[in-house]
Amino acid sequence: MASILIVDDDKAVQVITRLMLEREGHRVTCANDGPRALQIFRDTSFDLLIIDIFMPDMDGLETMKQVHQFRPDVPIIVISGHALPSGAVPAPDFLAMSTRLGAVCSLQKPFKSAVLLSHVDRCLTRPDIATKLH
Repeated sequence: MASILIVDDDKAVQVITRLMLEREGHRVTCANDGPRALQIFRDTSFDLLIIDIFMPDMDGLETMKQVHQFRPDVPIIVISGHALPSGAVPAPDFLAMSTRLGAVCSLQKPFKSAVLLSHVDRCLTRPDIATKLH
């Protein structure tokens, strides 16, 4: 199975996502933020990354950008509980933006296990189809 890196500052999301993926036989590593994820990523080979957009220190979009500078072929699924920032001021749809910036697909939290696993399977087996998942 695949080696997957989950990057999310929410420990509960890490644990739940990790359990979903490990039940399918994947090897999973977790990082709490972008800088730690980049350190782990440079030292270990991963088949797929799952990155939260909104994190302290370095957001998911910057993390994704740096990952792709190091290894542009690795597929990335971007996740977020807040596709649109709250507030009265119009703001961009960050999940849609992430796919334009290089993520294979994006998921709004909370997501169902079957949806995540479907996206993961498609990213790992057919990246050409995965681009149509967002």
